[in-house]
Amino acid sequence: METKQIAILGTGSMGKAILSGILAAGTSPADVRVTTKSKASADAIFSNHGVQATSLESNSAANSSAAKDADLVILAVKPNMILETLSEVAAVLKPDCLVVSVAAGITTAAMEEQLSGNEAVVRAMPNTPSVVGLGVTGISKGSNVSDEKLDLAIELFSSVGKVLVVDESKIDALSTISGSGPAYVFYFAEKLITAAKSLGFSELEASLMVKETFLGSATLLATSSSSPEELRQQVTSPNGTTMQATGRFDAADLERVFIEATEAALARAKELGRVKP
Repeated sequence: METKQIAILGTGSMGKAILSGILAAGTSPADVRVTTKSKASADAIFSNHGVQATSLESNSAANSSAAKDADLVILAVKPNMILETLSEVAAVLKPDCLVVSVAAGITTAAMEEQLSGNEAVVRAMPNTPSVVGLGVTGISKGSNVSDEKLDLAIELFSSVGKVLVVDESKIDALSTISGSGPAYVFYFAEKLITAAKSLGFSELEASLMVKETFLGSATLLATSSSSPEELRQQVTSPNGTTMQATGRFDAADLERVFIEATEAALARAKELGRVKP
């Protein structure tokens, strides 16, 4: 990516994932400024990454200072803080700045209302595997986003994984699949480790089996021309042990559980969009 000054406002789990990902992809620490809540976290980020980090605890104008003269401002604060943070930094944003929000629920239209000019606003829904360059990021653009600015957002998140450009009407739904998806995977890994331990394996043995099984299966899925269903069937012999296990999943109507889970996540995203700062 052509050298750009990047400001990341907020370094919770997603802000840190983006920071780690873009640095690993070759962005210079000198081109990045970040803000945090506490001085301790700012000190840790500087120590670990060599990035200029300022806390709101030590400087109440930290967000404005970081956003000033930035070519790209990433809003990685909680959804209920997005509009307040935008209002705070609006006066110092460059006219040609690209603003990227990674918060669920808050629309580009709501964000554009907080800005004084025609700043380009993009919503992005990355996920935490961005830390290791294997993320998936959904992107949707606001009304003032040129092809050039959209390409900049795509280039940024392509440095940490795959990018899918979608209409904004789908971005919250996307967040329930790829955004929350890693948590679903980790949840199943957690429960499978518990099951392995119940069969007499140690924590170390159970963890090794599950981690390597998930890694190998994900790699096979990503590199194979076969569908998930076909790959599953290859493991599932008629009347075999695997069929006994998957039969329990079917009896529990796991498909319905997944649909209800993602619908609940989507409903919450819409609730967040209605929250006023």
